[in-house]
Amino acid sequence: MRAVVQRVTRARVTVEEEILGSIGRGLLVLLAVAHADSETDADYLADKIAGLRVFEDDAGKMNLDTASVGGKILAVSQFTLYGDVRRGKRPSFDAAAPPEHARQLYEYFVERIRAAGLMCETGRFQETMQVELLNDGPVTILLDSTKAF
Repeated sequence: MRAVVQRVTRARVTVEEEILGSIGRGLLVLLAVAHADSETDADYLADKIAGLRVFEDDAGKMNLDTASVGGKILAVSQFTLYGDVRRGKRPSFDAAAPPEHARQLYEYFVERIRAAGLMCETGRFQETMQVELLNDGPVTILLDSTKAF
């Protein structure tokens, strides 16, 4: 699984002007699932993201996690994180999991974030969405579960 994690002041996801999820301070997580991914990958990313210390403490050092600052998570499925353009200019998404598998692990990931005690808003799986954010910092972290094991 891959995730792009952005520290935000605010973020929201909409479909046809309907707001599906909206947060203030917290983390926007764009999440992609690959063919071979399992619940172990989702557990790893959920644990890593829930404990990610990217918020500043009183000394101005990134030392606090989302819960410590009263933040929330906005998790949005984004299979295009597995876009491969090594050959040509049109991305291939062959590495991305089929929708049924991806949906199951995306929903499992969201459950794991909530089980960690964090509020987690979501987009709508397999929809064309508009994501708006105000990146704070900017702070952007790339995570890949296959590089963890």
